[in-house]
Amino acid sequence: MLTELETLSQNIGRLISISQRHNEARQALEAQLAQVRAEADATRAELAQMRDERDALQAERDALSAKIDDAQVRLNAILEKLPRARAHSEPDSQLDLLAPAHDSEHDVPHEEEAGSAVTRHGENA
Repeated sequence: MLTELETLSQNIGRLISISQRHNEARQALEAQLAQVRAEADATRAELAQMRDERDALQAERDALSAKIDDAQVRLNAILEKLPRARAHSEPDSQLDLLAPAHDSEHDVPHEEEAGSAVTRHGENA
């Protein structure tokens, strides 16, 4: 009977030990879960802030686009009011204003200019 009580006591001791380990593991998991929940809440808050910033940027973009459209309409109205008659020496379009002026020192046709530019580029390379 004494041996049975000893065996029973050892088994109870093992059960208590196992129960304590399970409780410690459960507490660690609960702490980990609380940390993960806090991180998730922080991430949600950051996401909401980023969405607000995105919405603000989209509103600013739309406002700027509207201003550009308005300016373009005004510019077109101004351009329509300008006189259309041009002297023979003036360029035919606004894009011609962007073309480089013809250098009077070098009266070389465009094809020869391109060829000499390639040669000069090759010499410099």
